[in-house]
Order: sequence, then C-alpha cells, then structure tokens
Amino acid sequence: MTDTAQQDDLLLDIRDLRIEGRSGGQWHQIVKGIDLTLKRGEIIGLIGESGAGKSTLGLAAMGYTKGGCRISGGSIRFDGQELVGASREQLRKLHGARIAYVAQSAAAAFNPAFRLINQYCEAPVRHGIMSRAQAKKDAVQLYRAMQLPDPEQIGFRYPHQVSGGQLQRAMTAMAMACRPDLIIFDEPTTALDVTTQIEVLSAIRRVVREHHTAAIYITHDLAVVAQMADRIKVLLKGDEVEEADTRTMLADPQQDYTKSLWAVRAFRRDPMPEVPQGERPLLQLEGISAFYGPQKVLDDIDLTVHRGRTVAVVGESGSGKTTTARVIMGLLAPTKGVVRFEGVDLPATSRQRAPTLQRRVQMIHQMADTALNPRHRIREVIGRPLEFFLGLKGRAKEARIRELLTLIELDPDEFIDRLPAELSGGQKQRVCIARALAAEPEFIICDEITSALDQLVAEGILRLLDRLQREMGLTYLFITHDLATVRSIADEVVVMQGGRIVEQGSKDEIFSPPHQEYTELLLSSVPEMDPDWLDTVLAGRETATPA
Repeated sequence: MTDTAQQDDLLLDIRDLRIEGRSGGQWHQIVKGIDLTLKRGEIIGLIGESGAGKSTLGLAAMGYTKGGCRISGGSIRFDGQELVGASREQLRKLHGARIAYVAQSAAAAFNPAFRLINQYCEAPVRHGIMSRAQAKKDAVQLYRAMQLPDPEQIGFRYPHQVSGGQLQRAMTAMAMACRPDLIIFDEPTTALDVTTQIEVLSAIRRVVREHHTAAIYITHDLAVVAQMADRIKVLLKGDEVEEADTRTMLADPQQDYTKSLWAVRAFRRDPMPEVPQGERPLLQLEGISAFYGPQKVLDDIDLTVHRGRTVAVVGESGSGKTTTARVIMGLLAPTKGVVRFEGVDLPATSRQRAPTLQRRVQMIHQMADTALNPRHRIREVIGRPLEFFLGLKGRAKEARIRELLTLIELDPDEFIDRLPAELSGGQKQRVCIARALAAEPEFIICDEITSALDQLVAEGILRLLDRLQREMGLTYLFITHDLATVRSIADEVVVMQGGRIVEQGSKDEIFSPPHQEYTELLLSSVPEMDPDWLDTVLAGRETATPA
C-alpha cells in the first residue's frame, strides 16, 4: 500500500493527548501524552485496571470530556478534522451520525421517560439519514440481529421494562442506527450473561466488518478483547504500557504489568464448614411466584441460605436472578409464597418492615452509575446509612466513613469529598459496597458487583468479601453471570432459567460433569483467551442446530 493510500485509510489520529481532571480544587493529569491511530474497519482494544484512563480516552476520540475534565494538550483528528477546540455545532454533526458511543451503563444512558424505539429513531431522523418510518423498520432488523426477544414489539417498552442485558443490546443497536464510521464500545458486554454475550459479540463484529466500521473496544475482560480486537493497547494510570497486534500481545506480553493482567485469577476461597444437621436457615424462600404486570417472572422458587455461607445465583439475562433479589428486599411483592428471615415471615414490602430489619438485609446493586445520587458527595453517600441505622453523627460518623473508605481501598483524604462523576466505574462500585457495609448487615445481596471491575480489582473485592464474611459472619447471595467468580467465592450454586430454578447444589456438584443441558450451555459459553474461540463456538453451534 502506498503512503497516500495508508493516509486515506487513516480514520482517527490522536497525538500526545493530555487530559486533566479536577479534584479538591486542583487539576491533575489523568491521560498523560497518549498516541492512538485507527484505520477504517480496524478495531483497537483498550485494557487496563479501573482508573487507567480507558473510558476517558474513548470519549476523547469523540472530542468529548466528562464533567470536571479538560483537554490540556495534544491533537485529535477524525477523518482529517481536528476535534480539539471544535465548536459544539461541528461535534454535533459528527456525534451519532459518524461517531457513536455505547456506554458501560445502559440504564444511565437511556431516558426513562421514552420508549426504546423512539430513542433509536432520534439520531437517524435528526441527521436526515432516514424517515421515522424507515428508522422504525431498521430498528426491528437490528433488534433481531442483537438477539432481542420479540424484536417487533420490544421497542415499545420503556427502559425499566427490560432486563439489564436486553437494555445493553438495545443501546448497541441504537449506536449502530446511522451506520457510523467509528463506534466507541465502553464495556458493552459488562451486563450480559455468557450465552447472550456470544450473540452480541458476534453481532458487533459482523456489523463492523460488513460496514467497514472502525471501533475502539474498551474492556477489562481479556478473553472478550481477544475475540474483538485487531490490536491491543494496555493503559495504566493514564500512561501507555505497551501496544501490539492481538495475537502477539496474547502470546508474548513484554511488560510485567501486562503479564499480571494476563494471569488467571488466582483467588479461591477456602471452603466453609458443612452446615450442621438441622440448623435453621438464615433466609428461606418457599413457593415464591411474582409478576411484572401480566408477565410471570418468578415461578415457584424455593431457596435456602444458611448463615455464613455464599450462595451464587447464575443464569441468562431475564432468568429472574435480580427479580428474586427484589422480592427478598421487599421491592417487589410476591403474588404467592413467603420469604422468611431467621424463621420469621417477612412483610411483603420494605415499607412494612421495621428499620432494624431493613438494616440486617442490604443489597449492592449492579449499576453503580444509577445507584449513586450524582449530587451527593461520597461522605454523604456513606454517611446517610450510618446516621439512619446506627445514629452516628459528628466525629463518630466522620471517623467511620474514613474507616469504610480505607476498607474498600480508597484513600479517604482523596475521595471523601468527590462526586460520583469524579470516580471511575470500579471506584463507584466500591463506594456502593461501603454504603452497604455502613449499615452493619448480616445478609448482603451482591448483584453483579464485580461485573464492572477489572480482574485485578475484582480479585481484591472478592478477597475483601471473603475476609469480611469470616470476621463478621456475613451471609451473601451472589448474583453473577461470571462463572469464574462463582468458582472463586461460592459454597452453593443456584441455576435459573425463565424464572425457575433448574438446578441447585454445592459448587462441586454443579461444576462436575455430567451437567444438565442448560448448565452445560452456560459453562461452554465462557470466553477463552484464544482469538479463534468465538469462531469455533459459533461454528460448533451452527453445526449442532438442525436444519
């Protein structure tokens, strides 16, 4: 290829980019002179631990910075157009039409007051690419490509009426509506179960290839980036560690930090003692059924959790995992059945439960972005349950807030007065963990709490949860689609499908063959750090599907 042809093929050219963030009245560098080039049709993977600058760099490729951040130097050229210093009108013409963004938190990205299909149609209609009628037809096609259920009708639902995984796929379809030249994917499969993830990864890769679309793929999941990226760039605290083509990077990483990312998660908690015969369960669900409107979402659920144990609940998006947690918390009243805590029947709704009981059962939510009030500083977020449940005020409350921040490995002096927007995704989730711990609960529901964290941080969180459990006698219901996490932390495993429990038992029983058909599907869908893995799995399933 000639130099002129190579130049024409260059879509994005970032040179010596420096971005600063404001904290405590001071500006500090969060991206430190990074270069990035991207050709048409090429995918580059950005990886690194929480706070590495991955999302900040991805947003900068759009000429955009988050609140409290500013570009302090360097150049960002998209198809020859300089984006640093570009006017709002210039950027508005690009955003949605030629550059699209798929956010990590779909729940925070959608407007809750509008139906999905109306939000899909907004960009292609506004940019004059399609009429509204054409955009609605196109939405159905992309919803089908994203493997969404009932693609002709799902667009008429509101964001809160679909599961987290379905909402993430709807947002990916929305980003593709204008068939942009560049898509920034910021952890697009974080909220997805492993079986859905395969279909979404396949659909993303197919549309990128068919339309010769370039992409920046941000993730902490090394096995996922191995399936998607042509090249991988590793970041650490705003600096580039190394960059290489995917196969070279996987086979022969050069830097010690990259090698530490490549290491398989080492943590495996020691097994807890067997439950004494006849011991009364801490939590018990008997014959629980529940509906969302006319739709039955839980069907005759029986579940037992003993004190000091960790029960993992796994299953596809929409299987009823989080809905079960909502019933336990009193956020959704069951239509049938009973929830017992220490042998006592719980009132169906949280408003009917005394504060002392509310304190004993806490939940850490999946979407940290939507679980934190954006106007409350961290001291207020953690301080409120300390005051409400424990009556702490003044110096005692301040001291406990600092203890909890230290416990979750955030420097109190640096973080106590920050707003959520000034934190990375992993830091936000750790604050949510501290808020739950502030109530000094006995039973904690962990709803996908490590899904937004890089592997190094996730391992630290799992170690922290294990230590707290052993020191304080905590009991966990751990909802997750990450089977590696289940292997690391669970004592018992519950497998859910379509609102029912299809299998449950000890971790060894569930993970040892022979497996039930649905459990086998989940296990076979866990990505491997092999660039050919996705193609192999898809080919195998096409062969297995009858004509």
